[in-house]
Amino acid sequence: MIVRYPQDNHRGTFGFMLVNAGLAAEQFPNLKNVGEAASPNFVGRSASFTCGAVARVSLQVGDGQHIVDAKFKVAGCSVLVAALTVLTEQVKNKTTAEAVALAEDLETIERRLGREAVDRDDCVLLASEALLEAIRAYSDSAREHWDGDDALICTCFGVSERTIESEIQNKNLNTIAEVTRECNAGAGCRSCYSLIEDILEEVNGKW
Repeated sequence: MIVRYPQDNHRGTFGFMLVNAGLAAEQFPNLKNVGEAASPNFVGRSASFTCGAVARVSLQVGDGQHIVDAKFKVAGCSVLVAALTVLTEQVKNKTTAEAVALAEDLETIERRLGREAVDRDDCVLLASEALLEAIRAYSDSAREHWDGDDALICTCFGVSERTIESEIQNKNLNTIAEVTRECNAGAGCRSCYSLIEDILEEVNGKW
């Protein structure tokens, strides 16, 4: 399979090179999950201004916020390709909240990639950021299309506006961290942070 990425380990001009040796070939000879997740899907992108690498992750999310499929497209080195392969394979059949936890555990991802990933944490971070952005895209869409009685704030853990308001009032909460500790809102992809801040200001402003 041909993947477009910068020659010389991130540096130099872009060119087409076969990923047929080293890390990607040893661990992922078939380069699973390259392409586009089936529609409807949610897309996240990340890029490095330092090396010019670009990562794109698309997710198909089904019932119960479980990730049905995860695919990626990439212009980058073999470590970035391998990191995206690991992440997209790991998150399948996981909830979006579980996927966030996997994406943020950079040390575990690096251990799975082996010695070639040493001192290449920027590549792992780039893969993680693309996945997290795709999850945030799903979360934003889920909130927009929510038709429940109470406004949905945290899609990762299904926490409503009323629940957050109640926790703030009853427990005198003042920060997002305190809200997260009490009801899990904001513990996932964090796309709801600004909404939680607004609720905190509104509720606490009444007292």
